[in-house]
Amino acid sequence: MASARRTPEHETVDVQAMFSTIAPRYDALNRLLSFGVDRRWRRQAARAALHGGARRVLDVATGTGDLAFTLAELSPGAEVVGVDFAEPMLERARAKAAGRRGRPRFQAGDGTALGFADGSFDAVTIGYGLRNFADIDAGLREFQRVLRPGGRLVVLEFPPPPGGAFGVLYRLYFRRLLPAVGGLVSGRAGAYRYLPASVIAFPPPGVLAERMRSAGFEQVRYTLQTFGISAIHVGEKPA
Repeated sequence: MASARRTPEHETVDVQAMFSTIAPRYDALNRLLSFGVDRRWRRQAARAALHGGARRVLDVATGTGDLAFTLAELSPGAEVVGVDFAEPMLERARAKAAGRRGRPRFQAGDGTALGFADGSFDAVTIGYGLRNFADIDAGLREFQRVLRPGGRLVVLEFPPPPGGAFGVLYRLYFRRLLPAVGGLVSGRAGAYRYLPASVIAFPPPGVLAERMRSAGFEQVRYTLQTFGISAIHVGEKPA
């Protein structure tokens, strides 16, 4: 019997289940597999989002809350809301928030159908989550909707591996070592085979910038981090 054609809805459920299963060791693996530099990448993205004095910030695909916590740390008076579709990830985020002053608020949410009114936020961030969307363009349009006029979107993401000699070494690490270590530590080898595949399939920085413009953003620009391993894209909603 032929299998049914997979739909974006099927893909979303699969990704949701995958992130739910790796939630207990997600933070430790992030530190290990990025050699700790992911903290610096998130800090740079948070500063970009808060530039101009954003007071209400939405962090989409917040996971265990690392970017949301960084936003709250850099701007203690800001209201930070983190949303994610994997409840086990949110449970970890809430546990990390216990006892912190000015902690973010975490709630379940779908990045392509956010439960907020138009113009609710001064800034929207998403850290290493956009590539997991079944429909990237729908997500970008939704981010634009919930931003106030003049508000800012900051996308922190892994672009496809760079070229050159460094790119060769990075591809070797990314395709061989990372899945092996991630699978060994998490017990979920499939999740860390998915990571390289999702990055390779993600739009290159220039293409993502164009898609942000197509979603209605202006003044779109991007900065490569650490030899192009990571990238920050910034766009403004027209005022």
